[in-house]
Amino acid sequence: MLNVSARLLRLLSLLQSRRDWSGGALAERLDVSARTVRRDVDKLRLLGYPIEAIGGVGGGYRLAAGAALPPLLLDDDEAVAVAVSLRTAAALAVTGIEETSVRALAKVDQVLPARLRHRVNAFGAAVVTLPASGPTVDPTILTAVAAAVRDCERLRFDYVARDGSTSRRDVEPYRIVHSGRRWYLYGWDVQAADWRTFRTDRLSPRVPAGPRFRPRPLPAEDVAVHVALGMTSRQYRHQAVLTMYAPADAVAEEVPPTLGVIERIDEHTCTLRIGSDNLDQLAVWVAAFGFEFAVREPAELRAHVDTLAGRLGRAASRRTAWPAVRPGSDLSSPGTPAVRR
Repeated sequence: MLNVSARLLRLLSLLQSRRDWSGGALAERLDVSARTVRRDVDKLRLLGYPIEAIGGVGGGYRLAAGAALPPLLLDDDEAVAVAVSLRTAAALAVTGIEETSVRALAKVDQVLPARLRHRVNAFGAAVVTLPASGPTVDPTILTAVAAAVRDCERLRFDYVARDGSTSRRDVEPYRIVHSGRRWYLYGWDVQAADWRTFRTDRLSPRVPAGPRFRPRPLPAEDVAVHVALGMTSRQYRHQAVLTMYAPADAVAEEVPPTLGVIERIDEHTCTLRIGSDNLDQLAVWVAAFGFEFAVREPAELRAHVDTLAGRLGRAASRRTAWPAVRPGSDLSSPGTPAVRR
């Protein structure tokens, strides 16, 4: 009986590890006959596990979704990863995730071995999550979008833009991109005939979903970087490319992914792509990061950096009060103005 129970647990673990298994592959992994695999599958079904038979040469099996979540088999590292993730779920900007994660964590803690519970509790006692404000996304919306991505089904939804205007969208969903506090849908906008990025907390799916679609080639190999560039650079009037004379990791500590995209050049330099609608503001931002840098593009930004450098240099050397600005005077020119004594 003990050997049979152990075999059933191993069979369940295999079925949970990937979507489809052939009967022959399971028999080989378990070192039993195909007939024994069939009997063991029937026993798991009696225990409530929804195991489907699939066609093909020799047949196969798939662990399907059921009416209730059956027990899962996790190894030590998987169990710790789940527990740690539940403890930090509050930072995911998902509506109601805090309460749900606490309930789930209580169930996981109850069955964790003592050696693992000690590791998880040590992490929980040491970590403090900073409170964060802002909109959250309904988990049902995230799962609906994820299912549409998986099944290659069009999404039809109402969308609220940044300026508050609303529109109805028909989109082929390709990826969900998580930036830390925000969830984005990246897909092909059918009406615009172009790739678009949508905040998931601003969309309301319509039912039923649209028809299935044939996936298009993605416009970039790294979708996360592509979306980040769209949010931090391409959407602005001015798009700057800078060489930062500092390691990429050091620059990343000062420049969050929602502000700029960093590309490593070597151990001591990196490229920063950043955008703004105002070149003066952009010059101040970059200078405030605290690193030596060179402007590669646009050329107009160099003039604004020169103006800023002159203004700061004059401010550092000035010993008298600056006179009030008279109408029509230009105190932003690169030249050194006369100072009234």
